[in-house]
Amino acid sequence: MKNKPILIVSGEPNSIFIEILIKSIKKQKYKSPIVLITSLHLLQEQLKKLKLKCSYKTIKEQKILLTPLNNDKIYIIDINYIFKKPFEKISSKSNTFISKSFDTAIKLIKLGFTNKFINGPISKKYFLNNKFLGITEYLAKKTRSNNYAMLIYNKELSVSPLTTHLPIKLVSKKINKKDIIKKIMLLDNFYKKQLNKSPRIAILGLNPHCESKSSFNEDIKILKPASKYLKKKINIIGPISADTAFLKKNRNKFDLIVGMYHDQVLTPIKTLYEYDAINITVGLPFLRVSPDHGPNENMIGKNLSNPQSLIECLKFLDF
Repeated sequence: MKNKPILIVSGEPNSIFIEILIKSIKKQKYKSPIVLITSLHLLQEQLKKLKLKCSYKTIKEQKILLTPLNNDKIYIIDINYIFKKPFEKISSKSNTFISKSFDTAIKLIKLGFTNKFINGPISKKYFLNNKFLGITEYLAKKTRSNNYAMLIYNKELSVSPLTTHLPIKLVSKKINKKDIIKKIMLLDNFYKKQLNKSPRIAILGLNPHCESKSSFNEDIKILKPASKYLKKKINIIGPISADTAFLKKNRNKFDLIVGMYHDQVLTPIKTLYEYDAINITVGLPFLRVSPDHGPNENMIGKNLSNPQSLIECLKFLDF
């Protein structure tokens, strides 16, 4: 097999994922075989509901390592899922199905089947159930990865939040010099090894204009010393003020902007590129990417969803 397969977990069954996957495959041809872990019956019913068609073939998990695969169809590993309608209200009902899908994928990756993995969106409220901040942390725990980072990647400009889905009131308590250095060195190494590029990196300050009336200013006490240390090793500046970092004349100077919390960097990157970005978990023992959006329950079954983020995921792994 020239190109290793792209292994996909469909994620939350009551989402737009099957729709955007079929649209992605119809829009572009990929060199890599695609293996989808999902419910075969659910796939069939959702395709019928959406009035979409695709070529697929079921394959047993136990036989997949010994079976030659090609790129003219989707291969389905069937996971049992009981449902009444093709699209239902998102609830904890799908938790076992999603968990088993992830376990199957990780097992195959550990067996050397592939190192390329995409997961469809899940519900943080029901599937993660406050046990994990996000899928980044869920997969890190599953694979015993201690140093990891969320990277929202676009060829022109990418962002990474130092803390992920954390309430604002807790952010300052989670910022420390050691974690900043570890995560930024991890991101820099990913760019150099995976993307063959030495990135220009900026660190955003936590406080407005990097100033604080508080007796303890994180930008001076934590971020500035971390940046000073990193400057001896990589191409980095900061901390810089977050309110002007994404102006065109400023953002053009960087490949990667590292923020202190989720919406500090995800809000501007989504405003700039909308669906043209992908979510990469850096630091796992395989390449994990996902579309940079959620299940989008309001759009399920309508056949109106934009597949661009998933197309970018597939293109990124199609080597």
